[in-house]
Amino acid sequence: MTDQTDAHILEELYRTIESRKGGDPKTSHTAKMFKKGRNKICKKFGEEAVEVVVAALGQSRDHVVSESSDTLYHLLVLWAEMGIQPKEVWAELQDRVGISGIDEKNSRPKED
Repeated sequence: MTDQTDAHILEELYRTIESRKGGDPKTSHTAKMFKKGRNKICKKFGEEAVEVVVAALGQSRDHVVSESSDTLYHLLVLWAEMGIQPKEVWAELQDRVGISGIDEKNSRPKED
């Protein structure tokens, strides 16, 4: 794969995920996730994120790669459910380039 392909794979997957909205849940896992709603999507994303952690703590590097792929997929489903475009996240990340993580965190509004 080229760098350009690598850089666009998530956007391509996102477009595929979006195209499954309203699809047949009997033939599409993604359509099934959308039909079950945001709570189920959030739960599944959380489960997948935990699986990455578990794999990183006691399983192979390849297993971490596999679980990471599942986690990214479910994150994209969540974005699509919420109408968040990948370019919005890329822009947020771009805004953080060159900023210390501590400074970035301190610049966030304080929550009560």
